[in-house]
Amino acid sequence: MAAAACGGEAAAAARALCAFSPRDRRFFAISSSDGRLRVWETANSRLQHEYVPSAHLSAACTCLAWAPPGGRPPPSKDGPQRKKRKSEVAEVDKQLDILAIGTAVGSILLYSTVKGELQSKLDGGHDNRVNCVRWHQDNCCLYSCSEDKHIVEWNAQTCKVKCKWKGDNSSVTSLCISPDGKMLLSAGRTIKLWDLETKEVYRHFTGHATSVSSLMFTTVKPMNENKPFDGITGLYFLSGAIHDRLLSVWQIRSDRKEKNAVMSFTVTDEPTFIDLTVSEVKEEPVKLAVVCRDGQLHLFEHILNGYCKKPLTSNCTIQIATPGNDGDSTPKPVPILAAAFCTDKQSLVLVYGNTLQPIIEKVSLNTTESHVCLIRDIQKVLSLKTDVALTKVKTPVVNSDTKVLVPGIPGHSTAVKTPSSGKEKKKNKRKPGETEESIEERLEALDIDVSKVKTPGGLPQTDSFAVLLVQGLESNDAEILNLTKRLQGNPYSASLMVRWLKSVFTLHASYLSTLPDLIPQLGMLYQLMESRVKTLQKLSRLHGRLFILVTQVAASETVQDVTEVNQTAKLVYEDESSEEEGSDDEMIADKDSDENWDEDEEKEEQSDEQDMTVEKEINGDSDLEPENESEEE
Repeated sequence: MAAAACGGEAAAAARALCAFSPRDRRFFAISSSDGRLRVWETANSRLQHEYVPSAHLSAACTCLAWAPPGGRPPPSKDGPQRKKRKSEVAEVDKQLDILAIGTAVGSILLYSTVKGELQSKLDGGHDNRVNCVRWHQDNCCLYSCSEDKHIVEWNAQTCKVKCKWKGDNSSVTSLCISPDGKMLLSAGRTIKLWDLETKEVYRHFTGHATSVSSLMFTTVKPMNENKPFDGITGLYFLSGAIHDRLLSVWQIRSDRKEKNAVMSFTVTDEPTFIDLTVSEVKEEPVKLAVVCRDGQLHLFEHILNGYCKKPLTSNCTIQIATPGNDGDSTPKPVPILAAAFCTDKQSLVLVYGNTLQPIIEKVSLNTTESHVCLIRDIQKVLSLKTDVALTKVKTPVVNSDTKVLVPGIPGHSTAVKTPSSGKEKKKNKRKPGETEESIEERLEALDIDVSKVKTPGGLPQTDSFAVLLVQGLESNDAEILNLTKRLQGNPYSASLMVRWLKSVFTLHASYLSTLPDLIPQLGMLYQLMESRVKTLQKLSRLHGRLFILVTQVAASETVQDVTEVNQTAKLVYEDESSEEEGSDDEMIADKDSDENWDEDEEKEEQSDEQDMTVEKEINGDSDLEPENESEEE
């Protein structure tokens, strides 16, 4: 269960959370990391809509799908063409601009880009993360798959579940509906083809070693036109998986035993966005645009006709980089987020940059070159967009006596400077004989209490970080204002910087989000903080090991420093008389033991015999003979 859940989340992470509107690629929807859904107009890169779900932090967006264009089918060229009514056009636009949003809690949101509001919500089908959402051609049915291993068929008009069945033993990560609308492809790791009427498996395919992230049909008619077509047999479809640099192509055959891929396309990294042109005629090649995680775009063009053993390489690779005109700057790669073919199948719509402020551009294809690098100045483009947007802002008229409070220092206020003419600027220049204003005078001009800034000795205080920043802003000193250098320097200064940055980002988040070059400016700061956070765990482990070593060394040193106990007696008392008597007794005992040991033994034997006779007398025993004994009796 845990492995399946991790695979489903990884597949959702690999799949780009963005989608183009069908057919004309008129709109581009993308969900950024902050939980906001933004819809951009591809013609002029203008933000059309922005939607923030009420629970965008707890129920993040996991997948997107535009509703297919509905309405009546287009009239044939042979017959007479009737002009559409306004109501019919509005109905088609209404159906086209419905966007299905899958969430991490199992619900599906239907967002209307025409009204700019949430139209309806589909609940009760899934109890876990939604991995993929696909619309049916008739516009009233919606299919979704989830981490709960089930596939759900929804009625988009009534917002109720039509049917629900188990799709796999693990999580189902991707879906695709056949061109005739009668079959459904589902994939976790293995790929299954379902009959939508009976909800039974029609074919099995081996799939990939990891979770499948994308499924799409590449043909609408079989290549062999001699055999009758049942709507599905003979069609090709494409699949891609996470951590897999091969895109596999499969063919649906009448033989049920054929479960392997017929060919594959190789790319440089894991695919994140795939778009293709469907082949409608046998001789028409399939064009494939694959955006990889490394930010490159690979273009393929191949006629699908049976097996191909070797993986096919791309006909053209497209990269985008910034210009390196300045002496200090070097060209930097710009990641491509998505790419889609236009209706003419000869040009591409490229989306590159970042998800918060993407740049959308239409380029023509040139497949004669194997590698193309497009040079784009992103900062210049973003600044032009900002200038155009700021022309509508009106600057209020402010009196010169008005003071504006600046956050950071209590009591800090500065007067708003009115725009001055060129002559006044010349008068403000310091003449050769004049002296430069001191720091104290500058602080007085800033309306800061100088007495609080001074130390008891009378010198200006330079260890206050707030005052130092004010001085740097007034004098425009690059050394003082270099925040990255301060973070990399003294740890005490870095701790002050982190607290200051936290306050600035908290108070001025709304203003900072409007700056066009915010991400390039804060990129180095973000990388520095991220690298420090990554090394925190390793440093903690090293700190623990060093602490153990230091304590062991200290313990061994304390043991070595203990002085050895002298076991010799400091004072000995001896009694002279006892020693002399003891020595005489020892001499006498030695002589007795050496010379008179025989006499001692004899005396001991005699004493033993006397003891025996005494005992007999006491007991009444005698040495009488047995005859005498009987007489006495």
